[in-house]
Amino acid sequence: MRCRHCGAELTLIFADLGSAPPSNSYLTEDGLSGPEIWYPLRVLTCTTCWLVQTEDFAKRDEFFSDDYAYFSAFSDSWLRHAEAYVDAMTARFALGPDSHVVEIAANDGYLLQYVKARGIPCLGVEPTASTAGAARERGIDVCQDFFGETLAGQLVAEGHAADLTAANNVLAHVPDINDFVRGFAILLKPTGVATFEFPHLMRLVAERQFDTIYHEHYSYLSLTAVRTIFATNGLALFDVEELPTHGGSLRVYAMRADGAAHSVSDRVGALLESERTAGVTTSAYYQSLQPQAEAIAANLIAFLVESRKAGKKVAGYGAAAKGNTLINFAGVRRHLLPWVVDRNPAKQGKFLPGSRIPIVDESRIHDERPDYVVILPWNLRDEVMTQLVAIREWGGRFVTAVPELRIL
Repeated sequence: MRCRHCGAELTLIFADLGSAPPSNSYLTEDGLSGPEIWYPLRVLTCTTCWLVQTEDFAKRDEFFSDDYAYFSAFSDSWLRHAEAYVDAMTARFALGPDSHVVEIAANDGYLLQYVKARGIPCLGVEPTASTAGAARERGIDVCQDFFGETLAGQLVAEGHAADLTAANNVLAHVPDINDFVRGFAILLKPTGVATFEFPHLMRLVAERQFDTIYHEHYSYLSLTAVRTIFATNGLALFDVEELPTHGGSLRVYAMRADGAAHSVSDRVGALLESERTAGVTTSAYYQSLQPQAEAIAANLIAFLVESRKAGKKVAGYGAAAKGNTLINFAGVRRHLLPWVVDRNPAKQGKFLPGSRIPIVDESRIHDERPDYVVILPWNLRDEVMTQLVAIREWGGRFVTAVPELRIL
């Protein structure tokens, strides 16, 4: 395989998690009687541009289908994050009724609803029918398509050149990262700003977040790699912020490389130096995750087996993609984790891919009063613990597996 960005041959293995079905391909009752497609889940590092990337085995349409079940608006903390973003961008870049905001991967309108509420014209670009439909129900105009250079040109021709583009947790999801980034260089007005949020590779390594690896994530991004990719495709970084979301993310700010509308913040150079010091541009940096992932999986299985032997009830919370990676890598099945709760009605009544564990609504926890609730989306731990504080009434306890097994 060759690097998706620079074309160099890939030989350095970052993680090998065996094989798994796509993490968001939830099964229906009827689907249980049929086979599932499992793809190898191996991640390699380019030692030329330092882009970390999954091997290619399937087209993106197989991952982002019409019934895609990830809806952003079901997380209260993520909604607060989105509204705070809109407030900050509106103030920083003086957005108003004469501005135009375009969000790429607009999902269910979770962010653009706040843009629209401020009277700022906006457009969402979202390829999946399920989430695009939810955004339209919120009154958001949506272009239902995959974004890239060609679509960007069409949007500009239709009058959608952007003062601000938002792209939250999508840069990692695109197979052709060069075409995707070039699209922003086309879509932006000469003084426009593009922001991208994505999980930071340094946090993934430091916190052993191997469960954020799944097929829909084609790339695992450092600022070092992103700066190179942007420069090659017509964008220039001018600022970066470190965020707590998704276990540690970056928000990067970019402008068209053919302009000089914004001065470069000292934060860019400081974070690049931090990455260099950590070893991001050395091969050794990418060789520590595999044994840590294996230890985490073994500890989870040991906890579930011992709980079963002791007659304890264990439930899961959050039918998240990262949870599916963990469950399938560890080999967890229904005899150890009989059901998983999720707030999203689109997932309830379905089954986790691979493990085929049923997804139920929150009432199941109160009916069965489990001794332990394993929080699979550990990045939402505090939100979930607040939401389910009632389990303390019967002595229930929360459990997280990453970065290490913790009983809370």
